[in-house]
Amino acid sequence: MQRRTLPVRDARAISSETGFLIRKELYWVADVVVHIELSGEYLMKAFAECLMVIVVSSLCSAQTGTTTPVSDPDGPDANPARPTVSTPATLTPVGYVQFETGSLGATTSPEFGTRIGINEVTKLTVWPRLELLVLTEPYIHSSNSKGGDKEIHPGEVFVGAQAVVLQGDGVRPTVSVSYIRRLYESPAPELDIGTNRQSGSILLSNDMAGFHFDVNFIVTEETEFGTRRAQHAQTLSISHPLKKFTISGELWHFTQPYFASNAVGNLWAVSYPIRRNLVIDGGFDHGFTNTSTHWEEFVGFTYLLPHRLWPK
Repeated sequence: MQRRTLPVRDARAISSETGFLIRKELYWVADVVVHIELSGEYLMKAFAECLMVIVVSSLCSAQTGTTTPVSDPDGPDANPARPTVSTPATLTPVGYVQFETGSLGATTSPEFGTRIGINEVTKLTVWPRLELLVLTEPYIHSSNSKGGDKEIHPGEVFVGAQAVVLQGDGVRPTVSVSYIRRLYESPAPELDIGTNRQSGSILLSNDMAGFHFDVNFIVTEETEFGTRRAQHAQTLSISHPLKKFTISGELWHFTQPYFASNAVGNLWAVSYPIRRNLVIDGGFDHGFTNTSTHWEEFVGFTYLLPHRLWPK
C-alpha cells in the first residue's frame, strides 16, 4: 500500500494543531500539581477539560481527513496498560502521546467503606527503548462503612520512566524495568495495596499459543508516620482475543507491611478497540483476604493521539 503524502500546508497545520493539544494536556497536568490544594470540584473541572481535548482532537483529525484509517497497516496502535494491575513490558509508539483514562469504584477496604476515583496516566515514548509517564488521580470521593465522613480530595501525583532492556523475539519475552517517584502525597484513603514514595519494577511480556502474558515483580518503599517499610508484589495477567474483544484475567499479590498481612485479588476485564488508537475497557476485581479491598469496578479508555510530535 502506497503511503499518502500530505501537502506541506496541511502537514504544518496538523503539526500546529497537535502541538496545541499536547501543550494544553501538559498545562492541565501542571495545573493539578500547582493547584493541588484546591477543591475536588476544581480538579473535576480540569479532568473534564482533559477529556474535551481528546474528543476535540479526534473530531479535528476526522474533519481534516488525517486520522490514520483502521485498514492502514502503518498507522499507530494504542498499547493499553489499563485496566490490569500488571503493566506491559512493551512501550507505546515512539513520538506519540498516549492517555489512559478511567474511573474506579471500590467498596469495603481497611481505610474506607466506599471510594470513587478518576485516574489518568499520560505516556510518551521518546526513544524505542525509553518511555516517560505521569500518573495522576485528580478526584477521589470517599466515605466510611456507614456512609459518613464523606471526603473529596485530589489523589497522588507520580512521575516515572520505563526502559526496555531485552527485546522480545519468539519465545523470548520482552523485559523492561521501571522507576516511579511520588511528587504529591494525598490525604485521601488508599486501596488495599496502599501508597508508596517510590517503586521499581521488572516487567515481562510475551505472546504464546494465542495468549498474551504480562508478569510484574514490584518493590516499593512505603512510609507512614516517618517509618519506612519495603513492600513486595507480584502480578500475572493473561489476555486472549475473542473476535474483536480481548478478555483479560489476572492474579495479583501485595504485601501489607503495616498490617502484617497480604492483599491478594483476582481481576477480570474486557476491552474493545473502537479504532486502532482508541480502546475502551471495563471490568471488576475481587479481593480474597480480610485486608484486601473486597470489590472494585472500573471503566475507561486508552487514546493515542494520531500524530507524531516529531518526524521519523
